[in-house]
Amino acid sequence: MQKKLINGIQQIGVGVEQVQPAFDWYRKFFGMDIKVFEEAAVAELMKYYTEGQSRARHAILALNMQSGGGFEIWQHTGKKPELPKNPILLGDFGIFSAKLKTQNAALAYKKLKEMGAKVLGNIENSPKGVPSFFVEDPYGNLFQVVQHSYYFSKTDSATGGVLGVIIGVSNMEASLKFYTDLLELDEIVYDKTDVFADFASVLGGGQKMRRVLLKPKVPAQGGFAPMLGPIEIELVQVLDRSAKKIYEGRIWGDPGFIHLCFDISGMSLLRAEASQKGYPFTVDSQNSFDMGEAAGHFAYVSDPDETPIEFVETHRLPLIKSLGIQLNLQKRDPMKPVSHWILRAFALKRVK
Repeated sequence: MQKKLINGIQQIGVGVEQVQPAFDWYRKFFGMDIKVFEEAAVAELMKYYTEGQSRARHAILALNMQSGGGFEIWQHTGKKPELPKNPILLGDFGIFSAKLKTQNAALAYKKLKEMGAKVLGNIENSPKGVPSFFVEDPYGNLFQVVQHSYYFSKTDSATGGVLGVIIGVSNMEASLKFYTDLLELDEIVYDKTDVFADFASVLGGGQKMRRVLLKPKVPAQGGFAPMLGPIEIELVQVLDRSAKKIYEGRIWGDPGFIHLCFDISGMSLLRAEASQKGYPFTVDSQNSFDMGEAAGHFAYVSDPDETPIEFVETHRLPLIKSLGIQLNLQKRDPMKPVSHWILRAFALKRVK
């Protein structure tokens, strides 16, 4: 019997002005050196988020073998990428920061500083006692590096991949319903209201806010779950000021964190459930959609503040292009994880 499965965070969309220099920076500093695919095409199906127009773009999907979601590095090529008109503050509506895993926060902090990254503030503990710190990339995007024990494969990178995100929301209760119900992030790790030391180094972080950390009670097991690893989503509602939308006056694909993408199985079941719960698909490729060398079924919903959440049911991924070897997920039992030796073959796609 088919079942809806959320297997992990596949990637976070990162809009940039120039895709190649951004890939080089993320490869060097965050170990995002597995190039899954690269494609220049027109985003025909994203009109809900792009003012009703098809938009030409260039995208690279990059992963880190330590585990965690990847980066879909995304550049508008049919128009000039539009930067935010005002500084983005913690609590503004949308994805404020990606969370990256590290085995050792102190060592990652030291290594990234020595490499010349813009490390903000000091290492501070979160409300659950986990050390973390923030890094700002050359494009103004913020990454919270969080100590976490899970890893898939050891590398010499200071960080692993995407553990989760910090999302600014306008109504905590409405957002909790969306993320706990539809996305099955049904364990509240903490729900705290205060001024927090671990947020002090970022713009807007010195204000009183409510923050809720979510994760699934039952860890994912199917598909790419061993490589993607755990999920943590942190919702933040600022209490002492009026927040704004991070993408106010701009469109999907402009610089910043453009979406959060989950790897799933059972898209038709998810479509029906999302509609029944009041979160209908805003974008739906309907069937398998080619993305250069890869293929899959993708769809989007919007959270209560119109933050785009993507779902991808992967059908095909290239492993060794020169030998014509690819991974066909449609012929596999979605309840069973992909074999570790197959997942480790992604290391052959490393860009040094």
